[in-house]
Amino acid sequence: MDKEKLDKEFEKLWNETPFSYSDDEKEASWEKFQSKTFAAKKPKIKIWRYMAAAAIIICMLTGTGIYLNRSPLQDTFYLTSNTIENTTSTIKIVGLPDSSSVELNPDSKITYANNFETNRKIVVEGEAYFKVKKDKKYPFQVFCNETTTTVLGTCFTVQGNVQKGVTVFLYEGSVQMSIKDQDKKWILKPGEKFIYGKNVAKVLEFNRFADFENEKLSAVSDYIMANYGYKMIIPEQYDNQRITIRINKKEDLKTIVQLISEMYNLNFEINEDLKQITFR
Repeated sequence: MDKEKLDKEFEKLWNETPFSYSDDEKEASWEKFQSKTFAAKKPKIKIWRYMAAAAIIICMLTGTGIYLNRSPLQDTFYLTSNTIENTTSTIKIVGLPDSSSVELNPDSKITYANNFETNRKIVVEGEAYFKVKKDKKYPFQVFCNETTTTVLGTCFTVQGNVQKGVTVFLYEGSVQMSIKDQDKKWILKPGEKFIYGKNVAKVLEFNRFADFENEKLSAVSDYIMANYGYKMIIPEQYDNQRITIRINKKEDLKTIVQLISEMYNLNFEINEDLKQITFR
């Protein structure tokens, strides 16, 4: 019998008799006996105890759901999380802790961990448009159904639901797409969309710009109303003014408004409560 088995047998016998001694007394006596009999084994027992304590801590952390540095699609990735849901009928703007931003569509929600600055993983249900702050040290990852979108800094939209699968539209920068349990990666360029559904993935092109070629300024006004929900009021003398402009479909509203104001030398005011833009 090797020392380890012998050690266990002695300990078993030692704990069985005599019953009149307390547990503390038996433990002290056993340690004294063991140090004399198996002196070389003591460091190993200490190590085992530290490992056991570490295992208990890990189990406790796992039970509370702490992030384990693996994909959220495989493990619970947050101890305490932030879930933001848009229950309104308009787009909701959400500022993330790393200074990235999300335009959250109605009936959509996102979930991310409290340590988001260093753990930039976010789960999407529904549709959301992301403007990601660049951070080479901590890549930004969006999880939707079985897909993962990994970026360093870019602008893209994620649409996902159980029936139709997932579609990712890339407007600026570059993203890498991957699918759970698959090794293949897809790198998107601006103007490309990734579609995944019914276990089939493909990359297609889409038009990421809205082009106005010598059209009335009122056409841009209609575009802003339809896509941003803001009414644009322009002086009457500009009603028939012509404009040629290309607009990124996910451009900031304020950027578009500033461009128009500079083109026609107009001042503007944005009323957030009325969702109205007035040029003067």
